[in-house]
Amino acid sequence: MRFAAIADVHGNYLALEAVIADIRAQQIEKIVNLGDMARGPLDGRRTMDMLMALDAVHVLGNHDRYLIDRASEAMGSWDRPVHAQLEVRHLDWLRGVPPTRVFEDAVYLCHATPLSDETYWLETVQPDGAVRLSPAETIAQAATGIAQSLILCGHTHIQRAVQLRDGRMIVNPGSVGSPGYRDVVPFPHAMEAGTPDARYAILERRDGQWHVTFRHVPYDHDAMAALARQNGHPDLASALATGWITRA
Repeated sequence: MRFAAIADVHGNYLALEAVIADIRAQQIEKIVNLGDMARGPLDGRRTMDMLMALDAVHVLGNHDRYLIDRASEAMGSWDRPVHAQLEVRHLDWLRGVPPTRVFEDAVYLCHATPLSDETYWLETVQPDGAVRLSPAETIAQAATGIAQSLILCGHTHIQRAVQLRDGRMIVNPGSVGSPGYRDVVPFPHAMEAGTPDARYAILERRDGQWHVTFRHVPYDHDAMAALARQNGHPDLASALATGWITRA
């Protein structure tokens, strides 16, 4: 069994194009998408058209949910502009995407954690804003009741693989389209990938063991950084251009 996992495209259609091309170059046909597809100051409509046409297994991210579970005036500054870009067909399609699912009876898929699409799983934010690997016990507790040997999540945009003591593996493939962002929950912090490349993961089961390969794919990130800057988001522009959030 061999397939690709993508997550957190966030409206970056150029990064998505590059990742899909790289997946095909690896002769991989099966793709799972872990959500947060359109949100961001880039091109949500074009990205959604690409994802809806892609033969993939999708789960809903928290920002996908925000586009369909509330009025536009209640949306955040990154969601409201995307909502205006999308058509009824995009929103109807998102309404049909589940928050979790099992892929080929072997892989559990979620956006953030099995019970929440907004909670960090593999990372913990400290009061001083430092981001660290979560304690093993905390990670394992959130996986209670999941029978599959491979669990995939996204949300934090950080590529990471963690093996639980019982042998199950949890993998975050990283973000296709957003290598950095700021947040204030639970404490102000920045998530930074350190390079502007688009990211995804290849998962393969051989002799009963899961193997993960993290891929970094160059693309025209400067074009996306220029679009973010044009749309008034300098932090994202910095992340797209460099992989780092510019600090004042």
